[in-house]
Amino acid sequence: MKKILFGATAAAVVAAGTFGAVSANASAPAAAPAAVVRADAGNDNLQQSTHLTIEAATKAAQATLDAAEKENQRVSVAVVDRNGNTLVTLRGDGAGPQSYESAEKKAYTAVSWNAPTSELAKRLAQAPNLKDIPGTLFLGGGAPVTAKGAPIAGIGVAGAPSGDLDEKFAQAGVAALGK
Repeated sequence: MKKILFGATAAAVVAAGTFGAVSANASAPAAAPAAVVRADAGNDNLQQSTHLTIEAATKAAQATLDAAEKENQRVSVAVVDRNGNTLVTLRGDGAGPQSYESAEKKAYTAVSWNAPTSELAKRLAQAPNLKDIPGTLFLGGGAPVTAKGAPIAGIGVAGAPSGDLDEKFAQAGVAALGK
């Protein structure tokens, strides 16, 4: 009998609490709508940047691959944007499995320092820790793409017998963007 009485009392307390909460919520005034926040597109907090289109990146990558194929070289090509994000990669017929990732790293390195990777490789003598920066590869084969002197993309090539050849092909891709 005590269990039934205690159970009924507990149920009544819970029901009263629920009814009170519903009543309180029903009588509460509606919340004011949140204020709309708008950014002024003309303020000093915004910056405009230039990026390659996918069409332009593909054109550059194909021109790079074509230049390598004319010299019977089997390479991979990567084009990255200003932020180092990969836009296009092409792996040529017969290119080695390591060439794909190496091309991306060379492109990233070139755009990050706005310099050909062959020049950056020379800097390792003075600053050997540069090679420890994640995602970079300090070997010839990367070329920056610039607009008004500022880096907007990088083209990386890997798979030829030398970094000089890789970089020559990357420069062919940069040149194709000027046409």
